[in-house]
Amino acid sequence: MGVRVLVVDDDPTVAEVVGDYLRNAGMESRHAADGHTALRLAGTWRPDLVVLDVMMPGIDGLEVCRRLRDVRGEQALLPVIMLTALGEESDRVLGLETGADDYVTKPFSPRELIARVGAVMRRVRPALAGEMLTYGDIEMDVDAHRVRRNGRSVQLGPTEFRLLRHLMENPGRVFSRERLLDSIWPRDRDIDARTVDVHVRRLRKALNQGDEKDVVRTVRSAGYSLDMEG
Repeated sequence: MGVRVLVVDDDPTVAEVVGDYLRNAGMESRHAADGHTALRLAGTWRPDLVVLDVMMPGIDGLEVCRRLRDVRGEQALLPVIMLTALGEESDRVLGLETGADDYVTKPFSPRELIARVGAVMRRVRPALAGEMLTYGDIEMDVDAHRVRRNGRSVQLGPTEFRLLRHLMENPGRVFSRERLLDSIWPRDRDIDARTVDVHVRRLRKALNQGDEKDVVRTVRSAGYSLDMEG
């Protein structure tokens, strides 16, 4: 999916299990052990969704959700799934009234949680539905692993496919080389930033034929973006 999920839980075991399942499902994951860290990462890392434990010391999950909803801009629309041991109906209602989009009680099935994450993201990012992505004249069938531009087939290697998919799920957003390394090569510590440039060149060569516009924009000192208008 290329979805960035912030897991907020003071239990490191729960956070590790959830993070592993998210990464196995093709998502990015970061962990915040308290509310203060969660609010900071929501502004700096800019996740697509937050899995938020309610019972935490200091700022609890309900207060974190309230503060996210009180700010202006993208954070106010950030999807939140509450994760808590509280199972009473009144607790669930309170979480939803605070602004949560969904509610999962502990103990929970990690697979169910991942399914809930996917369902929420399909509601807020319809392009994920059916795993068919489009941007301008570029179409990507994620399930069939096929890409077309202006009706012609685009042949991509696995890495270039993942790179394009990540960019198509976040059009217009500028990603540094380091951020792309974390997203495309999350477990390969031997890869350096120059590798990103190599694969971007390969992606451009495959995407751009004849007089077709180069949609992969290089942002000086910042990184790369998929930008039809750039």
